[in-house]
Amino acid sequence: MASEENGTNAMAAPASDKPDKEELAALSALEKEEKEFNKDAEIDRILKAFKLDAYAVLDLQPGVPESEIKICYRKKSLLIHPDKTSNPSAPAAFDKLKKAQTELMDEKARARLDEAIADARMLLMRERKLTVDSPEMRDMDEELKVAWRRKTVEVLIDNEHRRRKQVKAQMQEEGREQKKQEEEVEARKRKRDHEVAWENSREGRIGSWREFTTKKASGEGKKKKKMKVLG
Repeated sequence: MASEENGTNAMAAPASDKPDKEELAALSALEKEEKEFNKDAEIDRILKAFKLDAYAVLDLQPGVPESEIKICYRKKSLLIHPDKTSNPSAPAAFDKLKKAQTELMDEKARARLDEAIADARMLLMRERKLTVDSPEMRDMDEELKVAWRRKTVEVLIDNEHRRRKQVKAQMQEEGREQKKQEEEVEARKRKRDHEVAWENSREGRIGSWREFTTKKASGEGKKKKKMKVLG
C-alpha cells in the first residue's frame, strides 16, 4: 500500500512553476497589445494637443530644464516613431512632436512662449482678483490649472493673429517696394531706349538739315523776275 501511495503521490506531483510556451506566447501578445495601445494613445494625445503650445505637445510643465525636454522628446519619439507602429497618424504626430521640441530648444522661441504663458497667468489673476501671494495661486487646484491652460490658448491665438497681420503688412510693404523698384527700372529702360533711338536717328536728322540748307541756298541765288509796270 505504501508503494502504491508513493506512486500516486508521484503522479499527482505539482507541475513546474515555469510557464509553458502557450502561456509565454499569450503574455507576449498581451504586452504587444499594450504597447500598441500606448502608442495609439500617445499619438492621439499629441495630435489633439494645442499646436501653438510646445509644452502641451510634449506634455511638459512650463519652465522645465532643457535636459528634461531632451529626455522627454527621446522617449516619446521612440514610442511613436512611424517605423515602429502601423498607426497611419504616426507620421503627423511625429512631425508635430519634432516641431515642438525644436521650438523649446530655440531660446528666443521658448522665451516668447514663456512670456505668453506668464501673460495668461496675469490675465487670469486679474479676472479673478487674485495676487501672486493668494493661496489659490500658491497651491493651484485642478480647476484653476485648467483655466490657466485655456487662458494660455487665448493669448497664444491672439499673438498668432497679430504675428500674421504683421507678416501680411510686411509682405504688402515689400510688394509695394518691389513694384516701385520695378517701375524705376522700367523708367530707366525707357529713358535708355529713347536716348539710343535719338542717337540712331542723328545721321538722318543731320542729312535732312543739310538738304534743307542746300535747297535754301540755291533758291536765294536765283534772280527774281522783274515785274512790269503798268501805265
